[in-house]
Amino acid sequence: MSENETENDTPVSDTLLAMTITSLENSDLVPRELMIARIAALVAVDAPAASYALNAVPATVSDIDLDDVEDILVAVAPIVGTTRVVSATGNIAEGLGFVIALAEAELEEELEEEAELEDALEAEAED
Repeated sequence: MSENETENDTPVSDTLLAMTITSLENSDLVPRELMIARIAALVAVDAPAASYALNAVPATVSDIDLDDVEDILVAVAPIVGTTRVVSATGNIAEGLGFVIALAEAELEEELEEEAELEDALEAEAED
């Protein structure tokens, strides 16, 4: 195992994050315009669901909603074609499913932690 591997458990996601940060720093586009361009590019390259999932939060923070995504799909359809738009629609839905499932899992974990804390506080109060 190399020294870099021991220090970094997530090299792929760290690299993608660094690339995204560099892209943001080197672009004069406002975040909303940048996300519109990124979504259009994802459609054009027939990106997998995970790529849409990774961009869901930045898109939301940039005030992109599902109506905007629909407008982007309509705008790029004449260029990329029906097959890519249909594929993108399915991958977007699947990617949002990933995001929702992750949020549910995080919420469940938080609720479990709160319940454990409450149980511990009640047990301490009884002593």
